Amino acid sequence: MASRNNFDSSTPLHVVMFPFFAFGHISPFVQLSKKLSSNGVKISFFSAQGNVDRIKTMLDPSTTTNIVSLTLPHVDGLSPGLESTSELSPASAELLKVALDLMQPQIGTLLSELKPHFVIFDFAQDWLPRLASELGIKTLFYSVFIALSTAFATVPSRINPETKSPPTLEEMKNPPPNFPKTSVTSLRTFEALDFLYIFKSFHGAPSVFDRVLAGLKDCSAILAKTCKEMEGEYIKYVESQFDKPVLLVGPVVPEPTSSVQLEDKWANWFNQFKTSSVIFCSFGSETFLSDDQIKELVLGLELTGLPFFLVLNFPANLDVSDELNRVLPEGFPGRIGERGLIHSGWVQQQQILAHKNVGCYVCHGGFSSVMEALVNDCQLVMLPQKGDQFLNAKLVCQDLKAGVEVNRRDEDGYFNKEDISEAVGIVMLEGDKDYSKSIKENHKKWKDFLMDKNTHNKFIQDLVKDMKAMM
Repeated sequence: MASRNNFDSSTPLHVVMFPFFAFGHISPFVQLSKKLSSNGVKISFFSAQGNVDRIKTMLDPSTTTNIVSLTLPHVDGLSPGLESTSELSPASAELLKVALDLMQPQIGTLLSELKPHFVIFDFAQDWLPRLASELGIKTLFYSVFIALSTAFATVPSRINPETKSPPTLEEMKNPPPNFPKTSVTSLRTFEALDFLYIFKSFHGAPSVFDRVLAGLKDCSAILAKTCKEMEGEYIKYVESQFDKPVLLVGPVVPEPTSSVQLEDKWANWFNQFKTSSVIFCSFGSETFLSDDQIKELVLGLELTGLPFFLVLNFPANLDVSDELNRVLPEGFPGRIGERGLIHSGWVQQQQILAHKNVGCYVCHGGFSSVMEALVNDCQLVMLPQKGDQFLNAKLVCQDLKAGVEVNRRDEDGYFNKEDISEAVGIVMLEGDKDYSKSIKENHKKWKDFLMDKNTHNKFIQDLVKDMKAMM
């Protein structure tokens, strides 16, 4: 193979990793970097200067990964030093894409100097395949979303062939033409409304849909964070839509946390309760619930009668104590007492989910969080908030049948305290014993699959072989 494709097998494969400037994207790129590096691949990791220190903490201390700092060009409205979406409002975050587009000369110079074999890139860099191709470098579009998300929302058949226009609300609610027959048959109105965002253009730049479609069409191959066992039909559909191979990383399972213990103040609180009796509730670092959502959520948790640990986020400029006093229902803290704990800020999520007394995880459906739950024994209750999270929930709850989604109103996604209590009750209180038993059995099946190290090592070994064969 090496003689035919002129790739010297004695030379390490050199790969540039280039995620979008959002830690929900950077994190899976870091995880993949670590897996490739452990299989002899040389890694150069591109990110804005302001993200470098945090990326270093995510890599192993002994890593050989070379982090390459990028300089963001000036963009009106984008404050200097704010270089990831976690530091910006959604409107300001759109300007990061504008800055990224202006970085093409800088990226071209770096690639000319580094001469990697591949660039693994993200959705926002739709211009990268053309630039890399001119330098003789192959490109892999790495989708950090599940294959269902790509198959349902960002395929060529989403555009009406006659009008060349984006889908209407009613069209967005239904799958695109020739979509595989699975448990996922439609979106609710509020979900489809949210997805229409990807077809909007900001600051004269391409829409998310346009960027994704261009990147997928022009790359050498597509790289997906999934496996055929979980998403076989969706993977086939994506391959047919783009007429190119989809290489599989496998579902990226979080590294074990046994070397890092849960802080005593949290461990002591969890230890008060019975095995598998505590609800852990968190919605990721970039989700801010509305006042009404918070009120119904906490009342729903109260209604279960079970102990709970709730993590809420508030904008950095607000006083957390004042906000809690304002939004919590009257008399709530007194009624809950010691069985309810509300915290704002970062927590050791992996260690909490692994605690033997945590029996249920109520979450937004970010897929990294879903994986962290599936490799533990805590049952999943999903309350997705935006975009791909809606489809993550459908995959887990409808296709895999390994979790429960909170019931919501079709037009606006409203939920009440009974909806929360009912969903938690299915997996914790066995309101429907047969349904609850089935969910728990499926959860265990997927846990066993995800914990099989040999299977996941083979995904990466096969990926490296496929990349070398492309040279």
